[in-house]
Amino acid sequence: MDSTELKMPGYMVYCVIISCLGSFSNGWVIGSANVPGEVTHACENGAAHVASKAFPDCLPMNNALWGFAVASFCVGGLIGGLFGGAIQTKFGRKKTIIFNNIGWIIGALLIGVSVNPAMFIIGRILCGLSCGLGSLSTPTYVGEVSTIKARGTMGTCNQFAIVIGILLASVIGLPLASVPLWRINYAIVAIPAIAQFFLMTGCVESPRYLVSINRIEEARESLQRLRPNSSIDKEFFGMIEGQFGTAAAEAIVGDSGSFEDKKSFDAQLEDGLSSQNEGARSPMNMIQIFTDPLIRRIALTVIALHITQQLIGMNAVMYYSTTIFNMAFDAEMSKYMAIVTTVVNFASTILSLILIDRMGRRPLLMIAEVGACIFSVLLVIGYVYNVGALLIVSVFGYVVAFAIGVGPIPWMITSELTPVYASSAVGAIATAMNWSANFLIGQCFPLIFDGIKGYSFAIFAGVAALALVFTYFKVPETKGRSLEDIVRGFEKTVQPDY
Repeated sequence: MDSTELKMPGYMVYCVIISCLGSFSNGWVIGSANVPGEVTHACENGAAHVASKAFPDCLPMNNALWGFAVASFCVGGLIGGLFGGAIQTKFGRKKTIIFNNIGWIIGALLIGVSVNPAMFIIGRILCGLSCGLGSLSTPTYVGEVSTIKARGTMGTCNQFAIVIGILLASVIGLPLASVPLWRINYAIVAIPAIAQFFLMTGCVESPRYLVSINRIEEARESLQRLRPNSSIDKEFFGMIEGQFGTAAAEAIVGDSGSFEDKKSFDAQLEDGLSSQNEGARSPMNMIQIFTDPLIRRIALTVIALHITQQLIGMNAVMYYSTTIFNMAFDAEMSKYMAIVTTVVNFASTILSLILIDRMGRRPLLMIAEVGACIFSVLLVIGYVYNVGALLIVSVFGYVVAFAIGVGPIPWMITSELTPVYASSAVGAIATAMNWSANFLIGQCFPLIFDGIKGYSFAIFAGVAALALVFTYFKVPETKGRSLEDIVRGFEKTVQPDY
């Protein structure tokens, strides 16, 4: 059986699941401050050592400082994402994922034993560094090891793990929302981080990355482990062709696909290349991706998807879900309804897992953007006219729309659209822009909401409408296509610079 026809071989699924443990840690960091937030910074005894002689009961902070403390992990995410491209290019996807866990482990322990707000904030920033680097390296690794037929489902596992992390952080946060148990809630993220640190050593390096650094034989062995009991010649040929050109691929793989009987890679590459376009492509940096017409178009497409993912307002809706629910329920019930919202998010992401390789990325993304636009408008109507039931339906509907498309697809499609030699640089700048927009929403939306109240959701409706137009005209379908074929599709639409 040809490897391009495989769906979900067991070892590949194992590698994807282990790599997505980092995404779970990411989700835990995002959700860990939701439920125990009040007891963390505004408990009854403040900084007094009542429950423990070693640690203060909580870390007194005013609302402004607490807001920054919670959002500070976005600063770490921005830094981690920005430098992540160079890191994963130098050390590889696998090692980057392994050692990225150090930020979560140290950050979790620092928050768990914090005695002042500064320790808490530094711990959040360290966790954010791992969140930013992980949000780049995990989707890249998953996209590069997955089979063509299951790449969408595997790619959605990244977002699915984040959602599980947010959900469990909220649920487990309920019994831990007391003095001094709130410390355990923040420290728990060290557990999946330690697990991934060791388990990821049993996974192979990305074959595409190995090809990009001329470790051809290792790449072939890794691909064969990921595609057991199948012929990998066609897929391996495409990987080499995408990195070195057709002549090199024919020289290395040949008609028989027997690598071992060929001359050395360097000799075959020298013999087979006849033009600069067929030469080996060195990894691009963040400046070079904007000077190459092909990569520039891919980069701008990817960046636009990442920015709209944040500006479409999911985090703002989640931040204010409790406020919205307070219009229909009492404070205690509103807290539980906020958790129900994360359950809806979880269930909707499962739906995305099922649909992504059946419907395709582009249709699912457009459906999600239409839904986000409609439910944002309904949020405005419900808020302005104080219709509690409409607000609740709108929140749930918005979460469903986001979770099935806008949430998972930008992370997944980044590695699908970008050739390996540019993936780190494009992924790094897209990840940095995503975290920047995340931080911007977290800091600016409260001010906007204070000024125009419910009308602020109209901004998100406008963003969703613009995103729909952009997706329709600029985003290609990637379902059922190899990564190299997707790049060739972009090449046909780009005029070379003269």
